[in-house]
Amino acid sequence: MYCPLDSVILKYKINSRTYDRFIDPLKTILASILKLLSRGDRPLQMTFEDQLNALIYFHLQEHKSARHLIQDLKENEFARQCIAPEDGISRSSFSEAINNRGLEQLQSVFQELSRKAASILPKEHAELGDLVAIDGSLIDSVLSMYWADYRQGSKKAKGHFGFNINQGIPTGVHLSNGKGAERPFVNVILSPGETGVMDRGYQSHKDFDLLQAEGKHFVCRIKVSTTKTIIEQNIVNLKGSIFYDAKVLLGTPGINQTKLPVRVVGYKIGGVEYFVATDRHDLTAGQVATIYKLRWKIETFFQWWKQHLKVYHLIARSKHGLMVQILGGLITYLLMAIYCRQQFDENVSIKRVRKLRTTILNELYGGHHTTHDEKNFKDH
Repeated sequence: MYCPLDSVILKYKINSRTYDRFIDPLKTILASILKLLSRGDRPLQMTFEDQLNALIYFHLQEHKSARHLIQDLKENEFARQCIAPEDGISRSSFSEAINNRGLEQLQSVFQELSRKAASILPKEHAELGDLVAIDGSLIDSVLSMYWADYRQGSKKAKGHFGFNINQGIPTGVHLSNGKGAERPFVNVILSPGETGVMDRGYQSHKDFDLLQAEGKHFVCRIKVSTTKTIIEQNIVNLKGSIFYDAKVLLGTPGINQTKLPVRVVGYKIGGVEYFVATDRHDLTAGQVATIYKLRWKIETFFQWWKQHLKVYHLIARSKHGLMVQILGGLITYLLMAIYCRQQFDENVSIKRVRKLRTTILNELYGGHHTTHDEKNFKDH
């Protein structure tokens, strides 16, 4: 069952042109999302659109807890009229919704919005192909989150993320407990034709064979000590940073050696030697090295995303609820990426985000409301 368009447009009881522009990319997406239905005879106190609105507002305004958010939905005029459900929402009802509903819809919104962002944002390294950095990120959890197994006396969940390097946007996310292995998620995150860019923790000779068989590419740093049986050696200019370029079989014969040959490129930066395995024979050795260097972009994304959207300030305790929160944070980031590109032809920056927060509230208060973020923006 699908919603008609007029029932999914996010509500505006008061005028906020900026917020309207900010969430505009969601409108056509929401028109085709499977409707969230009540499981009983009583109507939903919090619809999916209410839930999505609240999650975006939580991350946009850097709330630090569910309590803080619920208080704002009751007391802040903009939040009360534009974000909260028609009759308001209690903390218990909000918690029930976040921990039990909306996951399928949020996954659909995220996937469609990621595709929309990719169609809008320019590609910075188009000549290198579709590059997807893959990495895991630990999320501090509370002891009552028994599913988030990590070690005795410590609970952590782990998010496994795909990140479009060329356009600086997230493309996929999966969740496991803190001890969950990272390598199994590579094949799930990557699509045929894409190149996964990974650190040493993802080195797996069996997976290198599997990825090649499925038409999925990789650029993965490997351990310096990895055995390399040379099949064909390429000429390198020893005056540059590249000192090794060869087609090889990786690993020990009869134990863990690859069945299919891979290319290994070795280069040195600041006295440190790097060896990178890849199946990309269409690139120069320098381009292969460049691709791995670009992996830092996902680290920068993690740092910015955690610091400025407070995505790891938990508002849920279940695995379902944490995934809902993470997807809400990713959707908010994608909206920011589209907004900054369309309005200012720029990448996401904290300067633009702070100005966005301030402008939304200024439009509500007739331009006379000055926030802490606005003061910081003016000072910088």
